[in-house]
Amino acid sequence: MRALCWNGPNDLAVETVPDARLVNPRDVVLEVTLSSVCGSDLHIVDGYLPGALPGDVIGHEFTGRVVEVGPEVSRVRVGDRVVVPSFIACGNCWYCERELYSLCDTTNPHAATQQPLLGYPSGGIYGYTQPFGGYAGSHAQFVRVPFGDVNCFTVPDALDDTSALFASDALPTGFMGADLCGITPGDTVAVFGAGAVGLMAAASAKLMGADRVLVVDRVPERLHLARTRVGAETVDYSEVDSVQEFLRETTGGRGPDAVIEAVGMEAHGTGVQHVVDRAKQALRLETDRATPLREAVLAVRKAGTVVVLGVYGLTDSFPTGVVLNKGLTIRSAQQHGQRYVPRLLEHLVAGELQTSFLATHPMSLEDGVRGYEMFKDKTDGCVRAVFAPGGVTTPA
Repeated sequence: MRALCWNGPNDLAVETVPDARLVNPRDVVLEVTLSSVCGSDLHIVDGYLPGALPGDVIGHEFTGRVVEVGPEVSRVRVGDRVVVPSFIACGNCWYCERELYSLCDTTNPHAATQQPLLGYPSGGIYGYTQPFGGYAGSHAQFVRVPFGDVNCFTVPDALDDTSALFASDALPTGFMGADLCGITPGDTVAVFGAGAVGLMAAASAKLMGADRVLVVDRVPERLHLARTRVGAETVDYSEVDSVQEFLRETTGGRGPDAVIEAVGMEAHGTGVQHVVDRAKQALRLETDRATPLREAVLAVRKAGTVVVLGVYGLTDSFPTGVVLNKGLTIRSAQQHGQRYVPRLLEHLVAGELQTSFLATHPMSLEDGVRGYEMFKDKTDGCVRAVFAPGGVTTPA
């Protein structure tokens, strides 16, 4: 089968690889219909995440049609049109029983390589380096889904593949971020980052009753989407002297009740600290450029909540003392998609959330390298490049 492979930092290629196949009796094999790029992929592409091997198939946000099921799969059937959360859950361990699916104790076969760094390993994820399980990713014609009954969710007939696609990762990640804010009526929520996850976090915060949602970014096309597709207020951080001061002034001097950080380790920013971060990251002296993470902690009101959705490694210069003295609550997680996907599909069918506008650049899987270049460089207004192994679809 054809697949998009990582062969080294900034070295991607579409190649012929061995077919996906059943390995365990609870596995399912999907024919991939759509697969999206994700900002966290860039950490692999750029070589900032350790443990990727040449030839690894990347990609973790996808929809597909079931073409083969193992003998112990009972709920999923051949022919089903499904969406699959990016993290793989077993459904039976201590964490899965508490709906903390991305922390699954069962699905990471390479847990021992994570444990020295994290203390305890995460669950497995498709196409996201060997320490995260070494699973083949979704930028391929076919993909193996372990524990198919737990991880495959049938797409309602009323929903097209493009809308359902983002219920795999961007939407549940953003929705979880808003959920972790504990939003109450009248709250003001600021979202740092207007990529797909940030836009979905902003839309979810409004759905949950936030009175004001402000999205902070610097890319005009993305800020336009935040205003026109989400109904959020926007802040172009390149046009204000201080995001912190702007948010303080626009909230009557108190600050937002919650801030969602949806950028991650390759953030852009301004000021001396950002220059230092870039230099240290380039020299591999630290993994992260964490400007928005620090700004989120500074900008949120006293006793407010900061939710971290961006992917980070080992961050220097984190304002721990600010967290203590402001009495902040810090919450974070990789998405627990299996908890949220059924509810999100209902919201999508009802038109209460919209996702298809994120798919700005549908293209063939064979154009995958070009898709990542456009996504990384944010050219032509690219929010997400979406690959269709079976043929290009037209976004709604």
